[in-house]
Amino acid sequence: MNTGTHAPGVPPAEARGRTEISDRVLERVAALAVTEVDQVGGTAPRLLNVPLGRGTTGTTPKVSAHADGRLAIVKVTLSVTYPAPILQVVHRVRDHVMARVRELTGLDARQVDIDVARLVHPAEQERHVL
Repeated sequence: MNTGTHAPGVPPAEARGRTEISDRVLERVAALAVTEVDQVGGTAPRLLNVPLGRGTTGTTPKVSAHADGRLAIVKVTLSVTYPAPILQVVHRVRDHVMARVRELTGLDARQVDIDVARLVHPAEQERHVL
C-alpha cells in the first residue's frame, strides 16, 4: 500500500528509476494465463486437417501483446473444445488474462482481443501426425 510517505533518505519510487516489461514477456504471461483456463488450447499446424505433433490441447495459444506505458493490448488466437459454450469460454479467458497480466506485471490489460480459430472435438485430440 502506498501511503505517500517513504523512508527518510530514500527517494520516492518514481525517482529511483523505471521498470519496463518487454512485449515478449507480456506475451508469455498472457499465453500462460490462457492455458490456465479449461476448454481452450492452441492452434497446432495442420496437414490435411490433421494436427501435426500433439494436436491443439497440448500447444500454447498464439499471443501477441504490446505495452504502452501502463496499458497492455493483448491478442489471442486459440481453439475451444467442443461442445463448450464458446462465448462463456472466451469471457473466462479474457477476464483471466486481464487479471493475471495485472497481477504479474502491474499493467492494465484493457483490451484483450480473442480469435477462436478452431473448434476441437475431443476425438480429434487423439489423432495426430508424428
